[in-house]
Amino acid sequence: MSTFLTEKYGGLRPYTPGEQPRERKYVKLNTNESPFPPAPKAQELARDQAENLMLYPDPECRELTRLIEERERVREGQVLLTNGSDEALNFAFMAYCDVTAPAVFANITYGFYKVFADLNGVPYEEIPLREDFSLDVDAFCKAKGTLFIANPNAPTGIALTRAEMEKIISSDPARVVVVDEAYVDFGGESCIPLLDQYPNLLVVQTFSKSRSMAGARLGFAVGGEALIDDLKRLKYSTNPYNVNRMTLAAGIGSIISEEYFANNCKKIVENREWAAAELSKLGFSMTNSTANFLFARHDKIGGAELYEKLKGRGVLVRHFTQKEIEDYNRITVGSMEEMQTLIKEIKNILEELK
Repeated sequence: MSTFLTEKYGGLRPYTPGEQPRERKYVKLNTNESPFPPAPKAQELARDQAENLMLYPDPECRELTRLIEERERVREGQVLLTNGSDEALNFAFMAYCDVTAPAVFANITYGFYKVFADLNGVPYEEIPLREDFSLDVDAFCKAKGTLFIANPNAPTGIALTRAEMEKIISSDPARVVVVDEAYVDFGGESCIPLLDQYPNLLVVQTFSKSRSMAGARLGFAVGGEALIDDLKRLKYSTNPYNVNRMTLAAGIGSIISEEYFANNCKKIVENREWAAAELSKLGFSMTNSTANFLFARHDKIGGAELYEKLKGRGVLVRHFTQKEIEDYNRITVGSMEEMQTLIKEIKNILEELK
């Protein structure tokens, strides 16, 4: 840190991304990426735009926005495309949080929420998860401030039903509820059908997970026209051309490749259930994940030790040092071959402990 950094950022603790090591080839199950490539049409359309990179992209992202509006059955003016869902989330912290409206989120959830709060200089409250790691619906209903809820939650993978989410959203119409649905396509229920009933609802989704476009950085927010206008005000005050031409084209190719998308999601769910069953046979306990990852622990080996031993064998998973979850590891659901490798190496590690 230089002596020139403004004091307001001196205590900022940045978000820690998952490892992206290059010293060897790993079975990479640590960052919730898809094991499948983007849809062939997404790749084709992105390549076609390479020759036009001397031109700015459409700042309104009109074609892709229209396709998302049609897919999600929402009106014109209810969708905003962003540079990854993180940009949409940051806009929400900027727009709806201050000293009179603190940010509210779970104590165990997506780590960027705390960073966004600190970055934007807003107070926040963390609501403890229940003992089983489920979200405390009643506590969120009573909380004062702008709510940020990852559903399914990360890193636990546990989802609330749409009815439970509606209870929270309707509990106080005077505050905004931001629902982060990064993992909803693997078994969760989206809150988008509730939009017309609740002007205080903002839903954020991403192309990174289920649509295999983590490297493209594409997300979107869906909400009432007034909320989307708020976010547009911030977009056009910071980065009007926030989504590049190749990413926009890939997004279009992804949306029109619905069968490819659905098949990949189905395979990941099948691989998740297979891996969960195998881990259970080996003595692991897990949360009921409806995401593209598993959250698992074993009584005979600590989370950090298992993480290190797997890494030494060429398999990367994600370990968190937060005390409440330090015994767990988050395991991305990869291809069947990758999951079989994971199970084989865990069996070898557990055998060595005997």
